[in-house]
Amino acid sequence: MRGCVRRGAFQQLEIEAECVLDGLQVGDSVNIDGACQTVVAVGEGGFAVETVAETLARTTLGTLGIGQVVNLERALRTDQRLGGHLVLGHVDGIARIRQRTERDGEHRFEIEPPPAFTRYIATKGSVALDGISLTVAEVRGDAFTVAVIPHTFDNTTLSHRRAGDSVNLEVDVIARYVERLLGEQSQLSFEDMRDMGY
Repeated sequence: MRGCVRRGAFQQLEIEAECVLDGLQVGDSVNIDGACQTVVAVGEGGFAVETVAETLARTTLGTLGIGQVVNLERALRTDQRLGGHLVLGHVDGIARIRQRTERDGEHRFEIEPPPAFTRYIATKGSVALDGISLTVAEVRGDAFTVAVIPHTFDNTTLSHRRAGDSVNLEVDVIARYVERLLGEQSQLSFEDMRDMGY
């Protein structure tokens, strides 16, 4: 990051980048550490986005400093192949890294999510940490663990992360929709459910 201007609860970030600039235009979406942001300016070697209070409250974008490295990803076009799970760039909250370990090239991170989001996290399910799509290796109590391969570790900001650091957490959107659907169904009467074919 090369610039940050704060005006009350509003922030403008200037991001130095090469990897996402090809064809980038004002109005396009770019995920910054997992938070979807709208591009408001494109210049030589970088671009700018504006961040509103809601995003600053739910993400780590308000804590970024000059020179800090961030993960960047352009929005997926509908004619592109979808790999991994759906990452929308809609950060649910800020999680904390409890522990980072390494063994035989595998890096494991133990993550403590905000309590309200633990119910959405399941072993072998999906999460995004700072926009990085990952598979949950284990859920234990109020924390979960992800195992990170060397390629992902070396090519994302995870190599900079330590115990105690905060990361942006996005839970699996399918889990949210399932909860919503089941919640609505649980409020239906027996007659309503019979009429719907249940």
